[in-house]
This record gives sequence, C-alpha cells and structure tokens, in this order.
Amino acid sequence: MPAIVLVGAQWGDEGKGKATDLLASRIDYVVKFNGGNNAGHTVVVGNEKYALHLLPSGILTPGVTPVISNGVVIDLEVLFGELSALSSRGIDVSRLRVSANAHIITSYHRTLDKVTERFLGKRQIGTTGRGIGPTYADKINRVGIRVQDIFDEGILRQKVESALEIKNHLLVKIYNRRAITADEVITELMSYADRLRPMVCDTSLELNSALDANKTVLFEGGQATMLDVDHGTYPFVTSSNATSGGALTGSGIGPTRVDRVIAVVKAYTTRVGSGPFPTELFDDSGEYLRSKGFEFGTTTGRPRRCGWYDAPIARYTTRINGVTDFVLTKLDVLTGLDEIPVCVAYDVDGTRVDEVPVNQSDFHHATPIYENFSGWTEDITGVRTFDDLPANAQKYVLALEKMSGARFSAIGVGPARDAIVVRHDLV
Repeated sequence: MPAIVLVGAQWGDEGKGKATDLLASRIDYVVKFNGGNNAGHTVVVGNEKYALHLLPSGILTPGVTPVISNGVVIDLEVLFGELSALSSRGIDVSRLRVSANAHIITSYHRTLDKVTERFLGKRQIGTTGRGIGPTYADKINRVGIRVQDIFDEGILRQKVESALEIKNHLLVKIYNRRAITADEVITELMSYADRLRPMVCDTSLELNSALDANKTVLFEGGQATMLDVDHGTYPFVTSSNATSGGALTGSGIGPTRVDRVIAVVKAYTTRVGSGPFPTELFDDSGEYLRSKGFEFGTTTGRPRRCGWYDAPIARYTTRINGVTDFVLTKLDVLTGLDEIPVCVAYDVDGTRVDEVPVNQSDFHHATPIYENFSGWTEDITGVRTFDDLPANAQKYVLALEKMSGARFSAIGVGPARDAIVVRHDLV
C-alpha cells in the first residue's frame, strides 16, 4: 500500500485540503510534516465549512488517524483551540498523534517574530507573525523546546532560561520591549502537559509500522514549493521544507517508502506576502480572480495577490518534487472570461527564458510571455466527467497538462466537497 506525498505547486492556498479530502476515504493516516499555524486549509463538508490552521485536514474524516510529526512547530494554544472547536461541532479528535520531537512555539517566539518584522520596515518578509521562523531558528541553533520537554520541568526550565538569556537582551536593548520571565513561559507550557500527554508518541515508529502493515499514509505539506526555504523565492519563503523531500525528514520515513507525489495547482496563481510574482495582475482581471475565487488568507484574512497560470513554475514543481500527478483546483473561477492568458515563458532583459531562473534577481525582473486561450461561459460546478466540461475548458486543461510536466489526474470545478472531476486514480 502506498505512501503518498501531497504538496502545493505554487505559493500556497492551492486547495490542498480539497485534495486531501478527495483521498481521505481511502487512506489510514494523514500526516502534517512541516510548518505550523502559519497557513490553513478550508474544507467544505456538506453545508459545513472548517478552517484548519495546525491540524491535518484528515482529522475531519472518520477512521483516519491524523498525525502532527516531528517537522512541525506547534503552538499549543492554537492546537487545543482547534481541537476544542472541532469537538464542539461533533468531530472526533481522539485519534490525533503528536510527535515527541516536534518543536514548540513559545510566547517569546511570537513576540520576536512580530517585532522583528516591524523593525524591517520596507524590507519585510511578509511573515504571519505567529512565531514560526524564530522557532525553526531555535531548532537549528539547538536551543529549541520540544514537545517531550514539557513533561520534565527541570529540563524545560533549563532550556527556557538558556534561550531567554539572549532573547531578552534583544527584546529590551534593541526592540525596546519588556523582558520575558522564564516562569511565565514555563507556567504556560506546563499547563498543557496533562492534556497533551495521551497524544504524544514516536510518530516515526508508528508511521513505519503502519506502512509495514499495508496501511495507506498521506503526507500533507503546508505552504508550497515556491515557499520552500531551499527551493522557493528566498528570502520570501517559509522556514521549512514544504517540498516532497521535507516529508521524509519531517516525519521519519525513508525515500523508498514513497509511491506517489501529488502536487495541487490552482487554475491561476496567487500568493500572500512579499516577493516576486511574474504574472501578478494589478488591473480588473486581478480583482475579478480575487473576488470570484474568494482569495483571502485562511489564517490571516489578507487579500491574496492574483495572477494568471505560470507554466514554468508548474514545471519547476514537477522537477523539484518528482511529481507523478497534479490536482488542478478552482477551474470554475475562470468561467465567464472571454480569454485566459497563460504564462509559457519569461522575458528577462530581452531574452526568452523557458524555466524558472536560478538567479533571484532575474526572476524578480522577469516579465511573462503569454499564450491566450479561449474561455467558456457554461456553469461547470455540476460537471463530474471530463468529457462533460465545455470544449474550451477541456482544451485549457489539456494545454496546462502538456506544459506542466505531469498528468492532471483530478480537476476541482467548485467549492463543494464532491465538485471534482477524476481522470486518473490517485491511490
């Protein structure tokens, strides 16, 4: 049985929750392997809408075991807030597993994230201010707090006091903020220990044992390829590996375990925060995509920057992740447009460039070279087979598939849970 990695193909917000939901009835585990509560999934189940920020979206499917693995950074207040909200709506959350090795976002991480971003002024990265970056920085600097630490007050105190020695100097002397005491941090973290303990386990062992037992495991990436700290539009990226390789280090499984890599790509392109975006629209077309696609961040509420489909980015995603299948989402948003441009290459200082430039400056100054496709006016939200899509919608999808480097196995045609056209089996 397969281990499947699911990643975003652009700058996030592609609709990964919908893709996970499509697979959920046929899988046994859903694993969040990177990031924290700095990105969200919106999943529609019947008439109910669920906005998830930290929890894997598989938690909404009965019988599936959701896992927060070691590559994730966890804000415990957010974790228990989401669990309580789901429980109050009748969702069973008792199956959740949490890695003992996952790092914890503390109050000083959140504070440092916000004041540092403000301090940067015009050079801001566009962080959500939720402490994600500072927590990963502490992890790499080996001064982080892990889930297992809150079960031993002595170790926890030692680590918090050590971390605050430097951080309080920054807060007080550079950012003119008050010092944070070790006691307040320890008291807050220890208050979650009893509730957290039953969820904590060796998630790497459990996942490998599940695969040994022929269970199907889905690894669900937060953010997306172009936000990966190594392979994205650095420095305007997240602080973790959001690509398929991150699923391995972020969960403790080996590369030979992975059978399929599914990338979710929107029928146009969006991003939130700062950084280069070649196909970004500043006219009525951009506002049309934003309003019709309801392009506002699940976590932040910020309006998303909108642009046309970027085929070089899709090809880049295929290469970096080893994509076997794409899930195309939000095709219905394009309904009603007379003409739909697609970026097929870039112009960089008068030279045509067919792939994403390795030089960040070149990418920042790249202007899109477009090919135009005819649109359609028919309502496609009720379509469930590819042949029933309008002819121009079919041509658009097939053209994108050819440009993107991997087959388009499913197509989202509306916000409803079942509003999807399946062309190829994903499991």
